[in-house]
Amino acid sequence: MSQDDVYTTRQAAKRLGMSLRTVQLWVESGTLPAWKTAGGHRRIARDAVERLVREQDRALEPGSREAQFRILVVEDEESLRKLYEAKLAGWDLPLEILTTSNGYEALLIIGEKRPDLLVADLSMPAMDGFRMIRTLKSSDDYRDLEIVVVTALDTTEIEDRGGLPETVRVFRKPIPFADLEAIVRDRFARAAGES
Repeated sequence: MSQDDVYTTRQAAKRLGMSLRTVQLWVESGTLPAWKTAGGHRRIARDAVERLVREQDRALEPGSREAQFRILVVEDEESLRKLYEAKLAGWDLPLEILTTSNGYEALLIIGEKRPDLLVADLSMPAMDGFRMIRTLKSSDDYRDLEIVVVTALDTTEIEDRGGLPETVRVFRKPIPFADLEAIVRDRFARAAGES
């Protein structure tokens, strides 16, 4: 393959309009096929990146999807993920509900789907909520993402594990669906006032 047939991770990130970290995670997960040069640098096939660009363009075409509010729920217990999906679907709002079981997968989804609200547990396998939130808040692309934590941990346990940014709302389990609905409806009201 020639130089014209490949991208570096930085070039791929620029072409996709994503953060470098998101592209690195996509490479690590196999979402973007890549290989390493003899010097240890990653190279990504240009056609794989261009295919993603075309998919993004199709998703942004007028009429390709209704105006929706995307919520990503990150919870390792399957029964709770199903409960979230059932309750949120009953709010009679144009919501797109995405779910996953750990922070690592959540970062991939966030890079691809750009949710409006992230609802996350803290204690999860692979990558816990603390590390996921720190990763998001350290990125210019996702620093303003609205995050709500729903956890069984108490305030002391959260502080002992490094705490959370002040902008993150924290609720204790059981899941406070009335509070979550109020947050989402407030966002809809603000969006309607801005348009």
